Amino acid sequence: MNNLGAICEEIRADLEQRNAARDQAIGLSRSLIRGCSASIRAIHRRDWAIADAGLDEVAAGARELQRSVRDFPDLYHSGYTQDALKEVVEAHITRAIIRGAALPSAREMGVESATYLKGLAEAATELRRFILDILRRQDEHSEEAERLLQAMDDIYDQLVAFDFPDALTRGLRRQTDVVRGVLERTRGDLTQSLRQQQLQSALSQLERRLDAQAK
Repeated sequence: MNNLGAICEEIRADLEQRNAARDQAIGLSRSLIRGCSASIRAIHRRDWAIADAGLDEVAAGARELQRSVRDFPDLYHSGYTQDALKEVVEAHITRAIIRGAALPSAREMGVESATYLKGLAEAATELRRFILDILRRQDEHSEEAERLLQAMDDIYDQLVAFDFPDALTRGLRRQTDVVRGVLERTRGDLTQSLRQQQLQSALSQLERRLDAQAK
């Protein structure tokens, strides 16, 4: 029992170090999530200077977060760390899809496979907002809406093929179901919008013919 105090002091020092790393990781995670949200808003505005600069900062913040928990696997795999990295993946994939660029890979982003797939799923659902914005404008960008819908479809087709236990994919199956629901609603919205445009075009043509006949 003479060494009990020394043992406890060693444990206390370890826990203090872990607690400091945890506090830092939580702070960095919150900052990353805010940065990703701001970058996605800039992408919606097509403000590429702000979006690109924001995502550069996000990427640097993600590396800092990973460094802060490198020696603590339990903190690295914790919910707040992986959720923040998932948001980083979502933001970068969203930018790539909107700009028609190649998608960054999980290896390039330095994230776990499950985290990447969940970020990919959330990027697919984010595309719905872009499509609805296009439909609200009802201008010549219907082809862009079709392209984004196809991207959603492609992502869903890939996600549904990952038939692995949730212990490995960490809830991917549930998120894939969410993507399917969002995809179906978006396809319905786009189909209805295109039919309305076709009807309006047909009515305009009919009106012009009737005016011409009346003259």
